[in-house]
Amino acid sequence: MAGTAAALLAAFSATVAKAQSAAAPTANSSETDEELKKKAAKGQTSFLAPITVTAAPEGWKNPFATPAPVSSAGEDEIQLFGQRNLGNVLRAMPGTFSRDSIQNAGLSVNIRGLEGSGRVNTMIDGVRQNFRFTGHEAQGFAYVDPALVAGVDVTRGAISTAGGAGALVGSANVRTLGVDDILTDGKNWGALATLTWGSNGVGFSEMAAGAVRSAGGGAAIAGAISYANPDNYKNGDGIEVPYTGQDRLSGLVKGEFAPTDDLTVNVGAVLYTNDFLANSYNQNIRSDTYTAGFNWDPDSELVNVSGHFYVNDVKMTYGDNAAGTANTTSGRVIEDLGIGFDLSNTSKFNLGNVAVSSTYGVEYFHDDVDAYNTWTPNSEGGVNPSGNSGIGGVFSETTFTYNIVDVIAGLRYDFYTLDGTTNVPSNNLAGLPAGNYDLDQSEGRVDPRITLALNPYEWLQPYVTYAETFRAPTISETMLGGIHPGSGPTNSYSPNPFLEPEIAKGWEFGANIKKDGLLTEGDIFRLKANYYYQNIENYIAVQNVGYVWWFVNTPGTSVIKGLELEALYDAGFAFANVSYTHAESNLPPTQNGLGVASYLPDNVFALTAGARFLERRLTVGGRVNYVGNTDAGQGFFGSTVADWDAYTLVDAFANYKFDNGLDLSLNVTNIFDKAYTPALSTLSSWTGDTGRGRTVLLTAKMQF
Repeated sequence: MAGTAAALLAAFSATVAKAQSAAAPTANSSETDEELKKKAAKGQTSFLAPITVTAAPEGWKNPFATPAPVSSAGEDEIQLFGQRNLGNVLRAMPGTFSRDSIQNAGLSVNIRGLEGSGRVNTMIDGVRQNFRFTGHEAQGFAYVDPALVAGVDVTRGAISTAGGAGALVGSANVRTLGVDDILTDGKNWGALATLTWGSNGVGFSEMAAGAVRSAGGGAAIAGAISYANPDNYKNGDGIEVPYTGQDRLSGLVKGEFAPTDDLTVNVGAVLYTNDFLANSYNQNIRSDTYTAGFNWDPDSELVNVSGHFYVNDVKMTYGDNAAGTANTTSGRVIEDLGIGFDLSNTSKFNLGNVAVSSTYGVEYFHDDVDAYNTWTPNSEGGVNPSGNSGIGGVFSETTFTYNIVDVIAGLRYDFYTLDGTTNVPSNNLAGLPAGNYDLDQSEGRVDPRITLALNPYEWLQPYVTYAETFRAPTISETMLGGIHPGSGPTNSYSPNPFLEPEIAKGWEFGANIKKDGLLTEGDIFRLKANYYYQNIENYIAVQNVGYVWWFVNTPGTSVIKGLELEALYDAGFAFANVSYTHAESNLPPTQNGLGVASYLPDNVFALTAGARFLERRLTVGGRVNYVGNTDAGQGFFGSTVADWDAYTLVDAFANYKFDNGLDLSLNVTNIFDKAYTPALSTLSSWTGDTGRGRTVLLTAKMQF
């Protein structure tokens, strides 16, 4: 079998190579994107660093030589555009968006119009963030302080290595500060501090970090702390948008150890707490993430073992309401204790003239969800059920390379478990068999992923991918129940213990283009284009009859398709980054709090451009964001949410880097003070435009 595959690859590759040999350029000695990125961090080549991408949690990869739709944002972009709201960074990536909740401080990532309930595996330092609650919001938030974020990596589509279990359309990994982000120029000790002041309710925020590395480099430790207390902001009409403040305190500690030359060990903790008012109640969220990992890389091409073990502990507590009084929801507590691991090995060898690199392993994550009420115990968690769920799988991804041909074969077996108790009432309008259910569900599925990539020229890499994925029903969907608090006609909710997993099958067609010296000597040009088409079966959406609501598998097949483009050009004295998305979808709509409307805008365009002066210490530029009309959906169950109108926002920024490590930035967002409502925003009961008006941010950053 291996010999036959090698022969086919050789024959196909030889035919294409012969056709292209006359025009193929000679390889030039040039800096890698990683080297450019390192220079950019020092202000030598690019202020907004060339986009660098990881196709998996381990290590950096060249973004425009990766045959997959992947994107990344680094420290500079987060400092300019994401320090107030990390979602602003995601919205500038192709095919990627975020839920813009005006009150809840969490991050909900949207990929290709799908979000919530695990459809996108959102992670902090590689740790799944599976916390969910039901209540006028997205079903799933990750809580992280933007001041402690070093980068965000997004993979759109199927993932056949660690992090892909149960992810229907991709993943987003938020990387927090580590030792190497704090220490500079090979120093063994150092510090990093930022002080930001913002207008329009932002106020002051502070972050301080430090790190120490042993003289021999065998051990290092880092720590950081951050605080922010923003107030309500005003929209473009000058009207204050209520309940948009926070009181956030967070920190982290990380350690790295190298007991031998071929073994590294790391541990870490990221701690987060925040008080805000959302869903009509004062809320406190505590989210703590603990990690431990190792990498054993002996002197063998067959062995490179990595393991990660993690705990994610999240607790949301409801207090009194906006009027300062209590009702049946006050005192509600939702806790999610998640524990998981992944273990993998990478082997490299040759089959004749075919180079083979294979990564294979196992991953598992378990959630223990407990919803209760400390003020009125009889009300328990309201519409939020308790239960246990698990998601895991075994996986492999093998790359066969011969001459200009790469074949990437991925295969994974994923499974899920779901345990809990629920009751289907006898008068349920869904027509489900009534009675008490003691759930003990489990199901698995084999999902393939195959990519063919060609490298006919140094500057061109076309590719095509076919892949399948699945997403398990969640505790919140399967065991939904209870009654909506309040007076008047009362919404009630019913469980559905018969939900089936969602299944996605689809194609990706893309190309990467890399060209140096395009217009001037020393400039770089990069382009990534990708078209996707996916069929989704058993899509889970909410259905209602009158005031009774429950989740169902949508009949038939839903389709999402679109075009994703990203490009960058950097000539040293000037630069430009462009992102464009055209999206089409016929997903059924839903109701805020029970999945939220999640269609991507039909067109999204982001242009960031600037110039550098004074020996490239001063950078001046701007960003234009166009967000097209956003359809709330007219699917199988009708629409329950209003559409969003198109809008254009313009930002401006300036940055100056001093010799002593001081870095000063000025950023003005929504410079024309436009009144608008962000696409995919959760409007609650407020009827005005919820978009933030003109805001000025001044940041001083010191690193030594």
